[in-house]
Order: sequence, then structure tokens, then C-alpha cells
Amino acid sequence: MDEKRPLGPDDAVLVVDVQNDFCPGGALPVDRGDEVVPILNRWVREAERAGALVVATRDWHPEHHVSFHDRGGPWPPHCIQGTWGAELHPDLELPPGTPILHKADEPDKEAYSAFDATGLDELLRERGVRRVFVGGLAQDVCVRATVLDALERGLETHVLVDATRPVDPGAGDRALREMAEKGARLRRGDP
Repeated sequence: MDEKRPLGPDDAVLVVDVQNDFCPGGALPVDRGDEVVPILNRWVREAERAGALVVATRDWHPEHHVSFHDRGGPWPPHCIQGTWGAELHPDLELPPGTPILHKADEPDKEAYSAFDATGLDELLRERGVRRVFVGGLAQDVCVRATVLDALERGLETHVLVDATRPVDPGAGDRALREMAEKGARLRRGDP
């Protein structure tokens, strides 16, 4: 397929975890994480215009989630259900009725990918989606996991590089290389 083909009804834009806790001022801020918002908004507007599906995900952790330091996990508490930190960034412009899928919402189960027990598989199948465009936070964690899972499912997968930011810049570069080596197309710029 032509990677520059305009968005259409068999496409989906996946907005991964653009939440307050991952932006400046949050519990687990990604450097310049808020800079992805205007870029994603342009992709979302184009998706809406083209009849493509828009889906947003968010971490929706219970208190004392297995990924938190107090349980031996790698992260400080973040995106706890019902808190300001778990809410999507206030400047993110999602169309009315956009599915917002929760992940990592069980205390003893980690989930990084947008495909982890969220219903995303079924949603994409029902809509006949064959091509996904993935942006959000963080490039080297949940975006990476989502992209790799999309590729495993046989979806043509585009990483919206300008609309992602890594937790760790070195890990972000490695994640981009890995995603490209596995078949993801790295897209820069607007739709």
C-alpha cells in the first residue's frame, strides 16, 4: 500500500495514553509530552473528515497497581482511576463518541499495549480497519507495545513520530529502530 495514501474509512488513528500524569506537572512526566497534543489534534481532525476511526486509550490503574514501586514495579504511582492524572490532556480534541479504552485496570496485571484486554481487536475488526496510525505517550513504552501488537495482527502500521515522545531518549531511538525493523512505517509531519 502507498504510505502516503490519504486517510479513509478503513483506517484508524490510535491516540495512546495522552494523559495528564504523562505530561509536564504529572506524576510520571514525559519530557515535552504535551507537545504531541496539537499534532495529534491535526491527525484526529483529518481522520474525522475522512471517516476514519479515532480511538483513545488511557492507563486506568487501581491504587497499588503491580507496576508501581510499592509492589516492586518500575514506575511511581500514576494514572490512578478517577484522578486528575488519569484524565486525558485537556487540550486533546477528540470527536464526540470517540471510544476511550482503559488498560492496566486490574491490580495484578500489567498492560502496556492498546490491545491488552481493551476490546480494540474487536473494534478494529468490526470497522474493517486495515491500517493504523499510532501516536501518543510514551514512544518507548506503550506506543512501542501497541505498534508491535498491531504488526503482529497484520495491520499496516504507521508510527506518528512527531506525535510521540519517549520516557528515555536513547530508549526512544531504539524503539523507533525496532518498530521499523519489524515493519512499521515511520511517518513525520501532518496527514
